[in-house]
Amino acid sequence: MLGGAARRPRLRFDGWIAGLGTSSGTRIVLGHWQRSPFGAFSDVMLERADGERLLLAPTQETADFISSTYLFDSVRVVPVDVRVTDGTWTVTAGPLDLRFTTGWRRFLGLVLRAVPGVLARRPVWSTLIDRPARLLLPGVRTRGSAGGGRREWYGARDLLPIRAVSAAFGSTDLGTMAPVEPPVRFGFGSTPPDPALTRVTTTVALPPG
Repeated sequence: MLGGAARRPRLRFDGWIAGLGTSSGTRIVLGHWQRSPFGAFSDVMLERADGERLLLAPTQETADFISSTYLFDSVRVVPVDVRVTDGTWTVTAGPLDLRFTTGWRRFLGLVLRAVPGVLARRPVWSTLIDRPARLLLPGVRTRGSAGGGRREWYGARDLLPIRAVSAAFGSTDLGTMAPVEPPVRFGFGSTPPDPALTRVTTTVALPPG
C-alpha cells in the first residue's frame, strides 16, 4: 500500500490545526497553513450538534480541494482571517467569530518538539506512530484514506493545550469551551478530544494520473 502511494503525486501542507468543542455541541477545526501548494491560507471546518458539517474556505480553489478530500454537507467561500498575538488566536471566517488562548505545552508537546522536522515530515514516520497515537489520543489517526482516492499522513511537531474559547456563529453564541466530543466526522480521524493546537505537516497523496 505504501509502495503504491510512493508513486503518487504528493502535496505538503505545513502549519497548525486547532481542534476545540463548545458547550453548544458545535465542534470547530481550524487549519492555519503557512506553506502549501495554494500559498498561505486558513480554513475552518465546523460540525454542529445535529451532525451538519460545514466548510469555510477563503477561495474556490481551496474549497474545491478540501471538499474533495473531506466530507461536508455544505461549503461556503468566505474571507478567513487569522491573527495571533501572545498565544491568543483571533479568527474571523464569514459568519464565525472565534477567539482562543493556548497554555503551556505539556509532556507530549515537549516530546513532539524533540522529533527532528525532517523525520516528522516523512509519511513513514506518521505510519510508525499511528498506533501509539490511537492509544494516547482517542479518535486521532495519523494516516488513512481520504476522499477522491487520496491518502493522507499527519506528522505532528508540537502540541499546546487550549485554555479558553469564545465563539459565535452569526448572532448565536456557541458557548464555553468543551471537549471535541463526539469526534468530528470530516475524514478518517478527529482531533485530540481535549481542545488543543497542533503544529503539523500534512502530506496528501493524489491518485495516480
